[in-house]
Amino acid sequence: MTVREKRDVKRTLAQGNPTVCVGKSGASQELLREIEEQLKKEEMAKIRILKSVLAHDEVKQMASRIAEQTEVSLVEVRGHTFVLYKPNKK
Repeated sequence: MTVREKRDVKRTLAQGNPTVCVGKSGASQELLREIEEQLKKEEMAKIRILKSVLAHDEVKQMASRIAEQTEVSLVEVRGHTFVLYKPNKK
């Protein structure tokens, strides 16, 4: 993923609300399928992890694990929110 692509994705999702929330069940199979479906439609997803579920330093670990499992790019982690991007094949 190029720097320009990252910047464009960040700009697009900066003001938007998270589209997926990770709850107490964590990165379940249903959650991963929902993220994959959103990425097919929108190319990007903004995901929020409940504060009560994780400590701040664990957010990056969970975000990178979800990115690996869904085979997408992790664009940014900010607080308890992170952004994933997967370009559509045209």
